[in-house]
Amino acid sequence: MSTKAAETGPLITVQGLSLQYRKTSLFSGSVSEVRPLENINLVVRRHVTLAIVGESGAGKSSLARCLAILERPSAGKILFDGQSLLELSRKELFPFRRAIQLVFQDPTSSLNPRLTAAELISEPLVVQREGTTAFRDQRALELMEQVGLRKSWSGKRPLEFSGGERQRLAIARALTLRPSVLIFDEALSSLDIENQESILRLLADLQAEQSLTYIHVSHDLQLLCDIADEIAVMHEGHIVEHKTAAALLEDQDDAYARELFAGRSSVESILMNRLAKTAP
Repeated sequence: MSTKAAETGPLITVQGLSLQYRKTSLFSGSVSEVRPLENINLVVRRHVTLAIVGESGAGKSSLARCLAILERPSAGKILFDGQSLLELSRKELFPFRRAIQLVFQDPTSSLNPRLTAAELISEPLVVQREGTTAFRDQRALELMEQVGLRKSWSGKRPLEFSGGERQRLAIARALTLRPSVLIFDEALSSLDIENQESILRLLADLQAEQSLTYIHVSHDLQLLCDIADEIAVMHEGHIVEHKTAAALLEDQDDAYARELFAGRSSVESILMNRLAKTAP
């Protein structure tokens, strides 16, 4: 295997992943079985950006939560660098939780409003019992600077930041434990275009500097086609297509994927932009 192939080899491998649970109606009391994920097979290569796209209810967020081990699937395997995570005990999973961090859509609801910016960023270190108070404070200030927030804002609370600044704060917190994978669950969808572009530039810089692997979960096909190396299309709990972004933009094998991409009038311009970016 070449060095380049090794650098972008499999980091996360998902095999036969399914998620199902019983849902009870509040009105009738009837019980129904819900299957948000059904026999998912997926390979996430290290140091690349994978986009997972699909309509609302396709199972994208459920898959993201399973990959971050925030939700236990009903069946299947999740291998991280060859280690089967679902076979590990709660204690054995602890170090792997450091490696995979999730950034949510709404930082207002995911960040504790009572904590200052520095406390929010350093909190994962407290949970992991890592470092002294001085070390944690210094790490928080370093991360604020990395994501484009002023160190002098370390005493501010989340509601004192703008929407774009709060998302930068959430990214800083996700980076605290030096993860290798960041999962963005619709993390840019609530931002305006200017903030989206600014944060995407930040994420590109961070990925290059820290050799990060990104998984972007979104329904925004335009955005994902512009930033992703690979795209996986989800439909009704299944992955129906997974190719490089350029290959998928050019041709779709699955009927749903064809319908999804046909609805985008700018698909051809997206492809032309991507080819222009990669041209020597």
